[in-house]
Formats: sequence, C-alpha cells, structure tokens
Amino acid sequence: MNTKAATPGALPADGTTGAAQRVSPLLWVPSGYFTMALAYVMLTSVTAIMFKNLGMDNGKAAEYASYLILAYTIKPLFAPFVEMYRTKKFFVLCAQLVIGIGFGLVALAMSLPGYMAIMIGLFIVLSFVGATQDIASDGVYVTALDTRTQSLYCGIQSLSWNVGPIVASGGMVYLSGWLHANVFGHDPKVFGEAWIDSWRIVFFIVAGITLVMSAWHLRTMPEGSRAENAPASIGQALSILWDSFVTFFQKRDVWLMVGFAFLFRLSIGLLEKIGPFFMVDPVAKGGLGLSNELLGIVYGTYGLVAVLVGSLLGGFFVAKRGLKPTLFVLCCAVNIPNVTFLLMAMYQPTSLLAISAGVAIEKFFYGFGSVGFMIYLMQQLAPGKYSTTHYAFGTGLMGLCMMVTGAVSGHLQEWMGYVNYFWFVMAATIPSFLVTWFAPFHHKEG
Repeated sequence: MNTKAATPGALPADGTTGAAQRVSPLLWVPSGYFTMALAYVMLTSVTAIMFKNLGMDNGKAAEYASYLILAYTIKPLFAPFVEMYRTKKFFVLCAQLVIGIGFGLVALAMSLPGYMAIMIGLFIVLSFVGATQDIASDGVYVTALDTRTQSLYCGIQSLSWNVGPIVASGGMVYLSGWLHANVFGHDPKVFGEAWIDSWRIVFFIVAGITLVMSAWHLRTMPEGSRAENAPASIGQALSILWDSFVTFFQKRDVWLMVGFAFLFRLSIGLLEKIGPFFMVDPVAKGGLGLSNELLGIVYGTYGLVAVLVGSLLGGFFVAKRGLKPTLFVLCCAVNIPNVTFLLMAMYQPTSLLAISAGVAIEKFFYGFGSVGFMIYLMQQLAPGKYSTTHYAFGTGLMGLCMMVTGAVSGHLQEWMGYVNYFWFVMAATIPSFLVTWFAPFHHKEG
C-alpha cells in the first residue's frame, strides 16, 4: 500500500478519491459485490429450493420465492432517500449486519412452531435490506472511484457478483443435500421437515459469511462521497422522483420500449423457478429425480458457468456487429434453446451428461442473448435527463416480469404437468419476438 502523501488535488496511483485513497479497490470491490449477490440469490432463488425440500408444493414454493424479488424491483423508488443520510458505507455495513443476523434468525426460527410463516416474514424484511445494500454498494463504487478506475474494475465487479450465484445456487444447495444424506442420514428423495436440519446449517453458514464481510468492509471500504444531485429533503427527493417518472413517459415510443423491457425475458421468467423443481422432482411426477447435490453441480455450477461464458461471447458479438442488426438474433438465442427443457421432460434422460448438456446449452444462449437486453436499455431507453434512474426503471420492469411469471409458474406447472408446461413456455416466447421486432432505435449506438 502506498503511504506517501498525495499532492493536493491529484489522484492517487490507483485512481481512487477521498477516503478510498487508503485502500486498493481490490480489497473491497470483489467482496462487496460477492456479498450483494450472495444475499440476492439466497433470497430469490435458493429459498425456492428450500421450500420445495421442506414439502411445499411447486405452486407455493415458486410464488413465495418470487415475491421476494419485489424489493429489488422497486428499489429505484427508495434509492434517493439512501442518498440523504449518513454515508453509503454506513448503509452497506448496517445492511450486511442486519442480513447476517437475519439469516441467523431464520436458522433459529426453524426450531419454532409455525416456523414457515416466521421465515417468510424474515425473508420479506431481508429482501428490502438486501435491496438497500445493493443501492449503497453501487453508490460507493460510483462515488469512491473515478471513471477510469470504474472502467478498470468493471470486469472484476461483474465477475465477483457472479461468484455469488455459484456459491449460493451451487455450493449451498449442494451442501444442503450432502448434509441431509451423509450427516443426518435422511432419504434425499423424500421431501419434508427432515430437511430442516441441513438447511439450518446452511443459513448459519451464510449468516457467518455475511457478518465476516461486514467486519471486513468496516476496515477496507471507503465512505463513498455524496452525489452532486443528492436531495436535501424528503420533499426534494419526491419531487425528483416524480419528475423522473414524467420525463420517462414523455420519451418517444416509450410504450414500445416498456413492452420490450417487460416481455423480452417472459419465457425465462416462466422457466427460472420451475427448471430446478423439474430437476429434483421424482421421475414418477415427470421430473428427473436429481438430488440436491447433483442439482447444485448441474444447475448451480455448470449452468452458471455457461451463463458467464455466453455473456462474454455475446458482448463480443454485439461489439463487433452492433446492436440494431443483432437484437433479433439475440432474442432467438434467449428463447429458442428453452426447447432443451421440453425435450428433457419428454424423454426424461437418466444420463447426467445429457442433463448437464441440456442445462448448459439453455444457460449459455440465455447469457449470450441477454447482453442485448441490457445494452438496449442503456442505449435506447435510458438516455436523457435521468439516465441512471430510467435505466433502473427498465431493469425494474424486467424484475417485475420475473416476479409475476415466477409467482404463477408453479401453479401453472402443477395444473399442466411438465411436458405441457414446457410447451407453454415455448409459446410464451412469441411476445418476446414481437417486442424485439418492433423495438425502436432513436439513439445512435455508442
């Protein structure tokens, strides 16, 4: 670490400013974004697997887990208020402390009568705290680093966030199955309250990781400076928020862009919660009969690695060809490979290689095509007076789609059965193709 005094007004060698001069971004950027992702995936994805293991039917398991996306969807509405008080680091530390304690309380609540209602209540509170952590962590990144350093660490930021799903959906789900079968001696194919023992340990571990990260960031994370346009009062914050809404809906062809933001991932929203359920449901019920351990390896590790590789190649593809001539191709990449789940439901393969290949193919092309969605929001939906807020509105619409489709997906699957449901998922790709075909381009690509 460089301890030499800096020249007044000059940037330190690592490009940070203010309090960030004392530490390298490598000490807090990777750990900060990993902790964000760990909380998000545990709350919005892993809880669905846990509910399923504890004996909840597919409809309720998918519905309850999907509702936890709401806080992350509406976080642009309360983001201005985080700017008003204390420092961004203060909110990050408080959020991580509450999340760590909250996950510990979830583990303890599993021993109580009526534990399910208590857990769901805790998860709802933690989802809002997790969304606040996201707002504050992004704020530290944006205000503590200059633009050159932000660009330098952008790849590390993205990679670190994606480690979170691998640890949560891969490692923690695997661990739950391993503990259930090998430590507590239960039958992994039987769902019910016997799974409490292993999931209690998992949540204690996640609580410990989060608390350790909070202590680490207390020492290493910079404070994050106040944004130049931060509201000085609640009235001013509400005024800015209202103006951002008004100007958003004044954009040319805004409803076509709103339709694109909401419907581009429609089929993915229907698939997101049901895919893992399909993997672990017994063959007699139309599933593949995998254990949690294999689910963690296939879906939470191979699948997520495929997403990362697909996203990287998709970014290169768009950079070389441009977004406008490739957007429909990218939509095809997101939607057509969903047919792998239909084929697996029809033939119910027993080969782990075939199952892994089916999941990896769908996830790879999902990552490849989703790049176009994010770039479209940045380049066509967001530009204007409130570009950051309007981009958040776009991602919020996408989150709303994932929440709504996730909430109904389990009920639809139980009604239709897996084969018919995956046919329905393929039919649900049609709106995505339509909104992509008619998506307007009013801004020159950057």
